[in-house]
Amino acid sequence: MEEEEDRIQNLRSKATELLLRKEWKDSIEVYSELISLCHDQISNPHQNLDPNNLPKLKKSLCLALCNRAEARLNLQDYPQALQDCNEASQIGNTHFKTLLCKGKIMLSLNQYGLALDCFKKASLDPNELENYEMLNGYLEKCKKFEFLSRTGAFDISDWVVNKFQGKPPELAEYIGSIEIKKSDISGRGLFATKNLDCGNLLLVTKAVAVERAIVPESVFQDSKEQAQLDMWKNFIDKILESIKKCVRTRDLIYKLSNGENEDDLEVPDIDLFRPVGEDSSTFHDKKIDKEKLLNILDVNSLVEELISAKVLGKNSDVHGIGLWILSSFINHSCDPNVRRSHIGDHVTIHACRDIKAGEELTFAYFDVFTPFRDREEKAKNWGFVCKCKRCNLEKGVSSNQEMMEIEMFLGKGLDNGGVVYRLEENMRRWMVRGKGKGYLRSSFWRVYSEVYESERSLRKWGSKVPLMENVLDSVVDAVGSDERIVKLLMRGLKRKNGHKGNGIVEMEKAMKLGRGLYDVEVLLRMLTYQKKPLVRSKNKKEGTLVHKNKAHTISSGLRVKYDESPSNK
Repeated sequence: MEEEEDRIQNLRSKATELLLRKEWKDSIEVYSELISLCHDQISNPHQNLDPNNLPKLKKSLCLALCNRAEARLNLQDYPQALQDCNEASQIGNTHFKTLLCKGKIMLSLNQYGLALDCFKKASLDPNELENYEMLNGYLEKCKKFEFLSRTGAFDISDWVVNKFQGKPPELAEYIGSIEIKKSDISGRGLFATKNLDCGNLLLVTKAVAVERAIVPESVFQDSKEQAQLDMWKNFIDKILESIKKCVRTRDLIYKLSNGENEDDLEVPDIDLFRPVGEDSSTFHDKKIDKEKLLNILDVNSLVEELISAKVLGKNSDVHGIGLWILSSFINHSCDPNVRRSHIGDHVTIHACRDIKAGEELTFAYFDVFTPFRDREEKAKNWGFVCKCKRCNLEKGVSSNQEMMEIEMFLGKGLDNGGVVYRLEENMRRWMVRGKGKGYLRSSFWRVYSEVYESERSLRKWGSKVPLMENVLDSVVDAVGSDERIVKLLMRGLKRKNGHKGNGIVEMEKAMKLGRGLYDVEVLLRMLTYQKKPLVRSKNKKEGTLVHKNKAHTISSGLRVKYDESPSNK
């Protein structure tokens, strides 16, 4: 009996040391051995166990389960960690470390109410007063996240105004007024369930997995492709690890399209994608259909948006790819009504124009300021044809001889002012009006922006090209707002204010053009360069924020190379 007690003590010491050194996998192995030994000691009727030692043994078992749960939590193995906590709770339902660990697990699973209950119970332990500050931090975090998940009243103003420097703000999961329905564009899509104002937040969700890597623009093409291929492989490994740990993650991923039989796919209820309670299910069948998974990832993975990063000075060499399950239901359009932003491992979706109830949500899988022929080529490489209103209009115009001449002049150093002048004259002759003008101006955005940023071009062509404000209005009306539009307008504001322009009027214009870009308060701070936080209204509107098409995300070539690599044969 003493020999068994010594063995338990040795295992406990070894496991604790590994846990403190953050050697999670090794500590789990030792704790598993310790837990098995404790179970045998408690349940084996042939052992002459001293009844006085039984409470001590159960306490050791409870602590071992809790510590193994902590290790599994750090490995993001939430279902198994939760099982350990639940078993530990059966031994001691007020055990502080168990309640603390379970609270952190539920917080990681976005179950803010259940996490709050655990932390509240833990705070009642009179012997843990030294942990009051830590517990209070968790309690406040749960209350904040519960409020955010219910209202969507996020505040990212400090981060945006500081040009995305430092740690991204912490976000909670949020699903707004949306549902999944059959789509006229392709397969299934997300739809608004009520009228939405421009700027309303619709979705905040965390990626199943994200892989990022530095891929310098200056490297040779072969090196760049290899770096992207390595990133793709690592991403797939992360997805595989996630679905091995949790059957629910696997099941949700399998709800996504694999690019085949789109019209026959079932339409899942949006509630399936909301955080669930104590889902402790794990795989019994370890076999995974890897081919099916690769097809799903091919169709639904998203490349992180880098346009904003380049405009606002972030490291443009950092590339990322991830899987955000619910946002994968959003179809592509070059004439989008929602916009996505990447904040840490979360993606946020908000309206970039007013949306009517029942209208399908769409965003652009590539830059909305890309010329038509380039967009057409990208869509072809990704396996689909865009049939949005913008592409249909530009396809008709692109066959005109005058348009082909303008496109040809772009690569031959023609004065950009002359290009804008010729395009505007031709739009008048072609009788292109309303949104049509905004579409074509968006496709030639680079030329327009360079003209309006150049004092020399404005002096030469100012009377022959439309006012910058009119062009920006039409572009925002056509494709929604964008950081580059706000940046160009801010430069114009600075130039005008330097010449005693009307600051209030110009500020109202900036707010109008940028209302689909960020929350009003965020935008206001961007425009006025305020550094201290604003006092937020207690009556803040619900859902305010301050790709999928059946296609390859990186390139179809990477998938072929991945399939042919030696490790996957």
